[in-house]
Parts: sequence; C-alpha cells; structure tokens
Amino acid sequence: MDKFTIRDFSKYRMENAKEALQSAELLYKHDDYVGAINRAYYSIFYAIKAVLALEKTDFKSHKEVVGYFNQNYVNKEIFPKTMGRKIAQAKKTREDSDYDDEYVPTSEKTEVQIQTAKELIELVEKYLKDKTVE
Repeated sequence: MDKFTIRDFSKYRMENAKEALQSAELLYKHDDYVGAINRAYYSIFYAIKAVLALEKTDFKSHKEVVGYFNQNYVNKEIFPKTMGRKIAQAKKTREDSDYDDEYVPTSEKTEVQIQTAKELIELVEKYLKDKTVE
C-alpha cells in the first residue's frame, strides 16, 4: 500500500471507532449497559487499529492488538501510561460484561467505559493529525 491508501485505511478505522462510540452513547441513554460497554470497548479497539494501520501492522486477536499497542506506544510514552491502564480495564470490563453471567453492569461502570473511549479517540485523532503533517 502507498501512504495515501494507508492513511485512508487508518481514517476508515477511526470512522468505525467514532460510530461505535455513538452507538455506545445511544445504548447508554436507553439503559442498555451491556451493549454500551461492548460498543465503547470496540470504539477503543478500532481507534488502536487506526494507529496500527499506519505501520501496516495487524493481529488476529484482541490480546495481540492491545499488547502490541501497549508495548510500542504506551510503554514508549507516545500515549500516556494511564491510557494503557484504562484500556486494560476497558478490555476486562467488556469481557466480564459479555461473558460473565453474574456480572452486573452499572451506569457508573458504563460511563467510565464511554469516557475512556472518548479520551482515546481524542488522543488518536491528535496522533494521526500529527502523523499527516510529517
């Protein structure tokens, strides 16, 4: 892929991230916390994949995507270390919500998930904008 195509692919992934965030917010307004938690996490996941698209890197599993992002972007402080912890918590919250029959999502937990997605999207958009200037 040439740079134009790579940037388009990254932009496409960011559009997916924003759409998932909008879905999360809508589901939250209708008290569907399980759905909102899921969509907010996928917003985070797609935003991370938008960053990885610029270096033509992808993985099959969520664990690998998040692990690579943490190792190559959070640990190197391209993104704040606090964001790495928030992403890990968001991943755990989504897994608990989707797979643990005894997990009870709350409005507060759902709000945190959505806020993490918003924060990461802002950081990724700034990162991507800075990358297009180079």
